[in-house]
Amino acid sequence: MSFNSKNPFLNNNTFSTAVSKNEQVHQATVIDYNQEMTLSGTINKSLILFLLLTASATVIWWLTFNGMNPLVPAIGGAVVGLVLVLIAAFKPQYSPYLAPGYALFEGLFIGGISAIFEAMYPGIVIQAVGATFVTFMVCLGLYKYKIVKVTEQFKSVVVAATLAIATYYLISWVFSMFTSFVPVHYGNSLMSIGISIFVIVIAALNLFLDFDRIEKGAEQKMPKYMEWYGAMGLIITLVWLYIEFLRLLSKLNSKN
Repeated sequence: MSFNSKNPFLNNNTFSTAVSKNEQVHQATVIDYNQEMTLSGTINKSLILFLLLTASATVIWWLTFNGMNPLVPAIGGAVVGLVLVLIAAFKPQYSPYLAPGYALFEGLFIGGISAIFEAMYPGIVIQAVGATFVTFMVCLGLYKYKIVKVTEQFKSVVVAATLAIATYYLISWVFSMFTSFVPVHYGNSLMSIGISIFVIVIAALNLFLDFDRIEKGAEQKMPKYMEWYGAMGLIITLVWLYIEFLRLLSKLNSKN
């Protein structure tokens, strides 16, 4: 069984479809190589999305500390961001338009959530940002220099763990909504902290799968719009990693 990134934007079906379409283009007499996915192009678009997200989050951050309730933009940004994610998952060819929109609305969510955590635990945001950046750079270095190789077994383990986490979160959320059940990852117990650390490790391992899929997409000369698609998927993983660091740090701070 072959597994790829659990990230909905970097899965087998979408990339396989893109490859098959690109092969049809290559059967034409004239080939425009400027319309092919490249690694540098994906990196540039990832930076663009990151800047858009940061700008949007900064605006909400500033407004929050000037009296605005951050819950409204946070919830609104999360909902719209999710909608854009679902559309892009089924219509990746629209990624050049959906990806920037996702980054802006996800920035509303990140800015609002970050402001809430910062008000509760001063200094926690810069710690989470630093931890996310360091984790990203370490994973990128390990992947680039082939210290960590993305084998089929590696993919299967990471995807299985990611599915387990997603299932656990979903079941916990449903039970907590309709019963008095309190999920074990709530609070600041050792078990809760341990779960947060495990989730962060899995989120970090997903970065390797994302790097691998983006690199292979460039090698297979996928359509140009897949650069936006790949960049969007990478930002989703980084957002997940950042949120998990916020949660872990808040648990550690609450024990003090």
